[in-house]
Amino acid sequence: MSESEHYELLVLGSGEGGKFLAWHMAQTGHRSAVVERKLIGGSCPNTNCLPSKNEIWSAEVAHLIYRGAEFGTPVSSARVDMAKVRARKQEMIDGLIAMHLDKYRQSGAELIMGTGSFVAPKTIGVKLNDGGARELIGDRVVINIGTHATIPEVPGLAASAPLTNIEALELDRLPSHLIVVGGGYVGLELAQAYRRFGSRVTIIERGPQLLAREDPDIAEFVRQIVSDEGVAVLLSAELLSVEGRSGGAVTVVVGTAQGTESIEGSDILVAAGRTPNTAGVGLDVAGVELDERGYVKVNDRLETSAADTWAIGECAGSEQFTHVSFDDFRIVRDNFAGIARSRRGRLVPFCVFLDPPLARVGFNEVEARRNGLAVRVAKLPMAAVLRTRTIGETRGYMKALVDARSDRILGFSMIGIEAGEVMAAVQVAMLAGMPYTSLRDAIMTHPTMAEGLVGLFSAVPAIAN
Repeated sequence: MSESEHYELLVLGSGEGGKFLAWHMAQTGHRSAVVERKLIGGSCPNTNCLPSKNEIWSAEVAHLIYRGAEFGTPVSSARVDMAKVRARKQEMIDGLIAMHLDKYRQSGAELIMGTGSFVAPKTIGVKLNDGGARELIGDRVVINIGTHATIPEVPGLAASAPLTNIEALELDRLPSHLIVVGGGYVGLELAQAYRRFGSRVTIIERGPQLLAREDPDIAEFVRQIVSDEGVAVLLSAELLSVEGRSGGAVTVVVGTAQGTESIEGSDILVAAGRTPNTAGVGLDVAGVELDERGYVKVNDRLETSAADTWAIGECAGSEQFTHVSFDDFRIVRDNFAGIARSRRGRLVPFCVFLDPPLARVGFNEVEARRNGLAVRVAKLPMAAVLRTRTIGETRGYMKALVDARSDRILGFSMIGIEAGEVMAAVQVAMLAGMPYTSLRDAIMTHPTMAEGLVGLFSAVPAIAN
């Protein structure tokens, strides 16, 4: 190995937060490098967020074609070309990779393609993808190594070579029967998409509802949405064993309150949680402590137990969203500059990209009760928002939580068309500390989805005497 090379900032992993930090530091005159094993730009543009939403949109187009007669455009027949679906997704990825490479060139940050691991505190040895090795030392080091799909320890499951979200988005064929293990965000999004492409789909969820962290009414509504499209949903169902090989024929044995049953399928997709990529990268050598689940221990400023070493994104236990990793970047950037900034108390929104989508910011009813908060609850069916009548998308509802003793908005959930965009308006109001009456009394453009916020917040009960 050649002599050690010195950098002011060294980032292990090129995910959202790490790459933005490297670009920023390089642009402000600090020698910076990112070590990346495979995915230029991280998982979001290559395998996760954007590719999945790309294919989900292809499935939406297929669904609209099937519904053409409702809108006066009957279609006699239609066939999904999965090879073309995959090619469209790959074209987008290729463009995103090129964009990232341009950003590295423009910023001056060095991208080093290879497998990195700590060989000493603040020192990373890299086995280069094109051969050779380098040893890098950083004044400041940031760990940005993400997570991967968890494969539960179920007899025969690993041997069946199951799909994860990565492999599911690489299929150029249509599974005849896709069995999805897990009823969370990833499982639901891909289950609905493949059902719309034409697969038979079964979801196996070990908990009593889909979307375990959401209110029961929301979870039941989501179950009804996918069930109405022909997705079979098994709740409180334990996966006991798997036989066969995904892509050919698989048989899964499931235990429920009624006993056991066997389900035969062509493919099995595992979407049952995430595992941090913290094993085998020398974190112990670097003096970086992990928690009991294997995530990097950090404080609210994302500092690890090792000097001058930070962790960003999912590997640090931050919420598993790209937009949260980006905010992690801003926290570290500002603290580097001497500006105190913390991840404590931040308001994190999310969206599940079903059709119609589910979006939430702040508390739901279950979380409010768990935190001892007294709330006033208002609900509005999407059919009451007249924009939905014009586009034939009346399913769903909005729900708002307002403090029982003040006018402060504590949470907002929406399942309905354009939910993520409407949620952003409520999020801004919450960040600004605006009372719910500001949205209730606002003049909203007609007919838009956001107009529904006037009706929703007009339905907030009065403060009890």
